[in-house]
Amino acid sequence: MNGPARVPLADRERIDWHHHARHQLVCPRNGVLGVSTPTGMWTVPPDRAAWIPAGVAHAHRAYGPTDMRAIMFDRPLNPLGVDQPTALAVSPLLREVIVSLTDGDELTDDERDNLERVALDQLRRADTLHLCLPYPADPRLRDVAEILLEDPTDHRTLAELGMAVGAGARTLSRLFRVQAGMSFPQWRTQLRLHHSLKLIAGGESVTTTAASSGYSSPSAFIQAFRAYFGITPGEYCRSRQSCDSSPHRG
Repeated sequence: MNGPARVPLADRERIDWHHHARHQLVCPRNGVLGVSTPTGMWTVPPDRAAWIPAGVAHAHRAYGPTDMRAIMFDRPLNPLGVDQPTALAVSPLLREVIVSLTDGDELTDDERDNLERVALDQLRRADTLHLCLPYPADPRLRDVAEILLEDPTDHRTLAELGMAVGAGARTLSRLFRVQAGMSFPQWRTQLRLHHSLKLIAGGESVTTTAASSGYSSPSAFIQAFRAYFGITPGEYCRSRQSCDSSPHRG
């Protein structure tokens, strides 16, 4: 394992499409990082990371000032045992190990080796999370996705969206289940929640975020956010502020 990196990113700053010869684990120390691949998108807050296998094209975008941290693994090492991009929960210990490795200009070789062994052990224990927003391959589904990515508050039904992209609701519904692995309502809910996390990272209030993400009320938004991310928006905001105020080493 080699190539640890710390990359400060401004709000909305983008790292364009690229790939690596090694596996990459990427997570933000603060802020929210959007990770896109040809097949889907992950929205990664500080308590999560994205595992990107070697050779997979990907791009990053920051939402809020974001301190991106990345460590690399040689191809034979695959502590998660997966061959697709994957989101995972980051334990407090793993997060501190990543910070130490990416801030570790003064680490000795033995110290770095020890931290890398701890990182591998923590990754073998990490819970993988099914929090990808899939990008369907069918051009008509892609058109629907682009419409809703542009405006998550668009409340048109699948039949109404189908009229805009030239396909019937039954066809689109079947294709969503086949290509995205979920129903259209489930996919739209995930899109709105990913969008909401980016707004919160930019400092928007829960009320504004709910309305801008297509929810009829803050309470409906809070309930959906908690069901998907495991915490309320308020709890996420407090944890993000705690991370943002933590002193950075190096």
